[in-house]
Amino acid sequence: MRIASVEDDPDQAELIRQILSEAGFECESFANGADFLRALRERAYDLLLVDWQLPGTSGYELVSWVRQKSGNMPPILFVTSRTAESDIVDGLTVGADDYMLKPIRAGELIARVRSLLRRAYPEAAQEVELIRRGNYIVDTHARTITVGGEPALLSPREYELALFLFRNTGRLLAREVMEQAVWGRAMGAGSRTLDTHISRLRLKLALRPENGVRLTSVYSHGYRFEEASAADVEADEAGADA
Repeated sequence: MRIASVEDDPDQAELIRQILSEAGFECESFANGADFLRALRERAYDLLLVDWQLPGTSGYELVSWVRQKSGNMPPILFVTSRTAESDIVDGLTVGADDYMLKPIRAGELIARVRSLLRRAYPEAAQEVELIRRGNYIVDTHARTITVGGEPALLSPREYELALFLFRNTGRLLAREVMEQAVWGRAMGAGSRTLDTHISRLRLKLALRPENGVRLTSVYSHGYRFEEASAADVEADEAGADA
């Protein structure tokens, strides 16, 4: 799914792009409404995220224009600091489908985006996504993970964490991003919740090079989940024999 984000604050724009990219979405950022409208002439987007306060054309005016020209599609989510009830009512009345207040929370943003996409594209939501890594198959429709053809017994939270890892293979994942994506909030420096769930996944899914993957802890940052190379398998076997 291709998502457009219109946000003039560079830090906020990068945060939105990072959160959505790590959740498996393609996100293109625009610093103002004019740049977005120029891009809209050449390509379509499945979802639009809009800040209210933008240079030049306001987010309110941008949403109004899109609705007049494009009808009910694509779904639109306001992401803004304007908290007054009248602003929320005006934003929804002009044509937005949902309204989210800053500061941005990764779990909430992903949940709202997925909810809007499910409602707007119900047929796509029913498509089965199969993720294959080594000896693993993740079936997102059935919410199951098999290892060498055998189903793994996971709790709902363990499944969500595993799915996040498999969708972000090869990326360095910050602890805060993982916690926001799975639990909807950052746990804090003293929490061991994430590490406990990671330990359970290592055992239940046998996350080892012999099964085609490698999960490593990155000091002071988070974790990296990646496909294992032949050298990784040899090193793991040598370590087991030592």
